[in-house]
Amino acid sequence: MPAPAPSPGTADPLDLRGVVPPTVTAFDAEGRVDHDATAAHAQFVVDGGATGVFPLGTNGEFPLLTGDERRAVVETVTDAVDVPVIAGVGAASTRETVANATHAEATGADGVVVVTPYYYPLDGDAAVRHYRAVADAVDVPVYVYHIPSKTGNELSLGTLDRLAAIGGVAGVKDSSKDVPWLAQAIDAHPELTFLAGSDSLLFAGLEIGCAGMVSAVANVFPELVVDLYDAYADGDESEAKRLQSRVFDVRSALKRGPYMAGVKTALSLRDLEFDAGGLREPLRAMDDDGRAALRTELRDLGLL
Repeated sequence: MPAPAPSPGTADPLDLRGVVPPTVTAFDAEGRVDHDATAAHAQFVVDGGATGVFPLGTNGEFPLLTGDERRAVVETVTDAVDVPVIAGVGAASTRETVANATHAEATGADGVVVVTPYYYPLDGDAAVRHYRAVADAVDVPVYVYHIPSKTGNELSLGTLDRLAAIGGVAGVKDSSKDVPWLAQAIDAHPELTFLAGSDSLLFAGLEIGCAGMVSAVANVFPELVVDLYDAYADGDESEAKRLQSRVFDVRSALKRGPYMAGVKTALSLRDLEFDAGGLREPLRAMDDDGRAALRTELRDLGLL
């Protein structure tokens, strides 16, 4: 009998599993945060089957927002949806991260996602002090966000062992794309919930023990990624593999053009009832040629 999808960690009070998209921050024509469209996008992925939402991840453009804008986005999304909200609160400094986390908890976020601090090199002792300060400041679960390609700081397996021992740390959102690291981390820490953070490793993540997936593709086509997870959970690995291949194709299409431009362009091509707008500078939108090519690719995939 096929094994079911992996279970969340025993230390995770939210029991996170399934598809948890890193929702977008929408902007209006003047580049201001569009709260109505931000809320509508979060509801859109929930209507598509998402089991939770993660505002202010990479797709949420959190490093480009002011502190006030970040806090307002958390308030908007927590008010908008009825699934668990795990809010991105990470910053370069521990002080700001703790302030963001306490605000998110007071706003009603169900958990906080804490990216490893960035810019300055971070050793294991500093990482432990940072995450302990956040966990001590809030009563909601803390999820470690590991994305060394963006932060410049990689967590060793030994450091993760120390983080896992901190009360309140409930899981890891891993975007390292380092499968051996992730597999060993999962094996060592059944108490933690692991979320696969790359669309290139959704099926592989499930195979090695991830309970859920934080998928950029799910920001545009949540039903596709939900179908992949459901197929796996139902024991139909063949269908889950087929859908992972389809996600590969969509992922490649969305990577056309400037960094991060694909998701919001594709959302605009879906003719939805909200407009997520463009990206905040210095990120750039797709030009007309790129937009037309993306439309053609998504049509050829039967998604438009």
